[in-house]
Amino acid sequence: MKRPTIADVAKAAGVSKGAVSYALNGQPGVSETTRSRILAVADTLGFRANSAARALAGAPSNVVGLTLHRPAKTLGVEPFFMELVSGLEAELSIHSYALLLQMVSGSDQEIAAYQRWWSDRSVDGVLVCDVRDGDPRVEALTRLGLPAVVIGPPAASGALASIWSDDGVSLVEAVEYLAALGHRRIARVGGLPELSHTAIRSQTFARLAEQLGLESAVTVSTDYTGEDGARATRRLLSSANRPTALIYDNDIMAIAGLAVAHEMGLAVPADLSIIAWDDSPICRLVHPPLTALTRDISAYGTHAARLLLAAIDGKPVTDLHDEPAHLSPRGSTAPPPARAAAPHRRAARTTGG
Repeated sequence: MKRPTIADVAKAAGVSKGAVSYALNGQPGVSETTRSRILAVADTLGFRANSAARALAGAPSNVVGLTLHRPAKTLGVEPFFMELVSGLEAELSIHSYALLLQMVSGSDQEIAAYQRWWSDRSVDGVLVCDVRDGDPRVEALTRLGLPAVVIGPPAASGALASIWSDDGVSLVEAVEYLAALGHRRIARVGGLPELSHTAIRSQTFARLAEQLGLESAVTVSTDYTGEDGARATRRLLSSANRPTALIYDNDIMAIAGLAVAHEMGLAVPADLSIIAWDDSPICRLVHPPLTALTRDISAYGTHAARLLLAAIDGKPVTDLHDEPAHLSPRGSTAPPPARAAAPHRRAARTTGG
């Protein structure tokens, strides 16, 4: 089947090729009536303007960029990002936008991608994930003037608008729930410590341990993978004063930790309670089903896309505080073994790892 050309559109619409070019690229030079007729003819013929030509004419690309600093092979097993992308796509598709996803090895490569996208006009805006305090990507995007939205805490987003949920609120809910069950030795298997949202979780956990008078409140840092989560779990459960409850910074590590507990002969929740962050279908499929911090991640992605599209349209945008994750109790949490329950409040001990 012959691909339609700009000449075919011009002939069918009864106008010059120049008029077709003006209409397709959103440039002045044709009336709105003529523009509408040309666009209708182009759509009927299945004609799509060449993206490079549109970029040279200054027309929007109708593409949003997203870079992720992680191995491509791990993306498919991370429910959080899969649900986030599904929410992004749901909103972008309504406005005929596409999502350009690129895996990178570090912030320098991300900044290089932003500069390339900006210079060749291949995207109209970008979303920024896994933000850090003093993140160089924020400064680079501000300097380029490329519309951008940070998916993360506003304290690290600089002059860029951000969408975020308060992880401190969620962690308080989880820890207070475990404390109410009687747990006095609670450990957290955390993510990358340099990430802004991880720092909020760590600071909140240390503060809560002191306020609640926990016997111990240990945080071990990981890279979010199941393998690293399993290693951290073995380390914690092999200690002389092992915790009676574990909170994991993602569901993949929580599931890996559940397997380690079974491997070491510990019953969940009789000997050990487990809470996973960012609930997913697999949390409900394992045995016992995992208590989790639940939020609508797909809706989170939809709201992020909506905020970025507003920024691309030149509308004033401000930070958006989305709904935080809330606890969904299931079969993996229960009171600690009677021998582990503390008879009175003690001073908390907090460590990093």
